[in-house]
Amino acid sequence: MIYLRLIKESFAFAFEALRTNKLRTFLSLLGITIGILTIISILTAVDALKRNVKASVDKLGSNTMVIEKWPMLFQDDYPWWKFINRKPVDEKDYNALMPKVETVDAAAFYTVTSGKTIKYKSNTAEGAYMLGVTYDMDKVYTLNIEQGRYFTQNEVQSGRPLAILGHEIANGIFKGENPIGKTVKIGATKAQVIGVLQKEGTSILNFTEDDNCVYLPLNFAKTIINPRDERNDPRIMLKGKPGIPNEEVEAELKSAMRSIRRLSPLEEDDFAINKITVLANQIDGLFAVLNFAGWVIGGFSILVGGFGIANIMFVSVKERTHIIGIQKSLGAKNFFILLQFLIEAIVLCLVGGLIGMAIVFILSFAATSLIGFDFSINIGNVIVGLGISVFIGTLAGFIPAFTASRLDPVEAIRSK
Repeated sequence: MIYLRLIKESFAFAFEALRTNKLRTFLSLLGITIGILTIISILTAVDALKRNVKASVDKLGSNTMVIEKWPMLFQDDYPWWKFINRKPVDEKDYNALMPKVETVDAAAFYTVTSGKTIKYKSNTAEGAYMLGVTYDMDKVYTLNIEQGRYFTQNEVQSGRPLAILGHEIANGIFKGENPIGKTVKIGATKAQVIGVLQKEGTSILNFTEDDNCVYLPLNFAKTIINPRDERNDPRIMLKGKPGIPNEEVEAELKSAMRSIRRLSPLEEDDFAINKITVLANQIDGLFAVLNFAGWVIGGFSILVGGFGIANIMFVSVKERTHIIGIQKSLGAKNFFILLQFLIEAIVLCLVGGLIGMAIVFILSFAATSLIGFDFSINIGNVIVGLGISVFIGTLAGFIPAFTASRLDPVEAIRSK
């Protein structure tokens, strides 16, 4: 009970000192606030990006690969014109590939193009992504259908004029009206809506821009998508069988594609096999750099703030030397004096840290609302922010507090 009373009185002294010296308190808080703001902002942003990448990898599958003309990752010294001269992947490659591979669990061919206009009555959606897909697309890529259904195999093969709309496209042109069974115009071509996808939000590894896309049966899409259009990007997406290493699947795919393209042993590949995990690992490396930069930048700010708080605490000890003498003459122990000033420094840092985290909360809420990207702060980052504040407060306040606790009561009373 005695120690609890000491702590309570120390907090009271600390808050009174902070209240009576508002300008000094503000200047002391500034460095800590900026430092915590910087560190927690970057940690929050990196955590949000990591969650987004993990969700994308979970949706695609860690054993998913994409065969296409362009690689996902470029090297600085690689001659880009070699990629331009490559022949795009086509449906013939897909049909020839499937009988040659045994490590693939499911595969689909699809073609992507952008800049299309979708119209329903007088409502229009510009710049939509158009995907013509084979029937197995939903087996290699998770399509979360909110309303309606996916294509049947017969519908895909016969090329029926059907469409599955992304969430934003459907909301934009139907304005709350039930889209299932309605007819939309894609350019000059009509298609019946049979499904609407769930809202996905912004995704770093989103291969299909689901919120702003339209899925079509491949044979129907051929009547809309010009294969010679530069925006047309055909791909083969595959999912390896469970338990088979990605390297083994990739090796088999590479051998099969080289055979299909009739490349000699000395010729370079004229296609790219892109692994989702490789891109995710590259992004993780970028996150590590951002984390390090955040700690360095925020660390300097906190260091400056810590020195500022130490100086302020020395000033506070000097101003209250007479009071310290009276307290000690009345029986106050050294521990009480030390605790009093140490808690004041810690409270100062905690207030600065809480202000910094409050600003991060406001910024993250605004960014989530404006961008549609989840920047929510997790409890781990809150604990980190509070922990840093307590540590800096203890470090910055210990020497001034120790100095105050060692003052001679007689000399301290005479100081006034």
